[in-house]
Amino acid sequence: MDIQKYHDEAVEVMNEVKKTIIGKDDCIQKVMMAIIAGGHILIDDIPGVGKTSLAMAFARAMNLDNRRMQFTPDVMPSDILGFSMYNKKEDEFQYQEGTIMCNLFLADEINRTSPKTQSALLEVMEENKVTVDGVTRPVPEPFIVIATENPIGSVGTQLLPESQLDRFMICITMGYPSLENEIAIAKGTGNAEIVENVNSIIDGEELIRIQQCVQKIHISDKLYTYICTLVHETRNQPMIELGVSPRGTIALVNMVKAAAFLDNRDYAVPDDVIKVFGSVAAHRLVLSAKARVNNTDAETLLHEIIQRVKKPGVRDR
Repeated sequence: MDIQKYHDEAVEVMNEVKKTIIGKDDCIQKVMMAIIAGGHILIDDIPGVGKTSLAMAFARAMNLDNRRMQFTPDVMPSDILGFSMYNKKEDEFQYQEGTIMCNLFLADEINRTSPKTQSALLEVMEENKVTVDGVTRPVPEPFIVIATENPIGSVGTQLLPESQLDRFMICITMGYPSLENEIAIAKGTGNAEIVENVNSIIDGEELIRIQQCVQKIHISDKLYTYICTLVHETRNQPMIELGVSPRGTIALVNMVKAAAFLDNRDYAVPDDVIKVFGSVAAHRLVLSAKARVNNTDAETLLHEIIQRVKKPGVRDR
């Protein structure tokens, strides 16, 4: 496979997204990594920093069939998954597809809806299929969920269950723009620029080929050991009640491959692991009461783990 060609296409996609989202190159790169790694993305931040614009810009740059749903307390699982309706003329029940039947599903403010509705996404995010009235149907390929959520404690929000958080490959925070970037936004050259100005670089079929190329990135046995050691340390840390799951380990491996791919390499190095470890692991951790009392956050604990675990040399790849 032509890695250079696919790498250049991925870079072009990110450059198109930067037309709309200014000053958030690291966020754009992390989202791109997760997409080409075949994962789902959770963007946790306050309203108005460009979470939705980021998702829509990616959808347009990759020319994906996308649908957006605003998650509110009255949204029902059938709105997402679809439902069966009786057709009197045909004398049978016929499936009416829900909004999930697309390539890129944007779940806006996912933590403002009920747990019952949130749970409707569990099967499709894990298995790329939905089950309605006992009949299972696949969703289109490629399939990506980008969800946004407001910080816990915001009015009308509720915690996502651990099982759902674990299905997101990464969780990122965009944060406020710098003064320079906010001036650009105010002038209409940043987030305020309409997403329609983003050009389509690839399509769904090309994205699948890029994803297949990413899976061929080489990871050495010593690097696999390093990855798994980091994961195990999250389970043995006294201030962490629930560490990274095996699903999280697989997500970390795939993100490491994607990081190497975007760096135009066909092999991974320890720095790739360090680059993505926090985004993959932090939202999967459940901290102990001691950590909360001491105001210790997940990012601090993960940084300590990285400092404690010796990384293999580049020659060990």
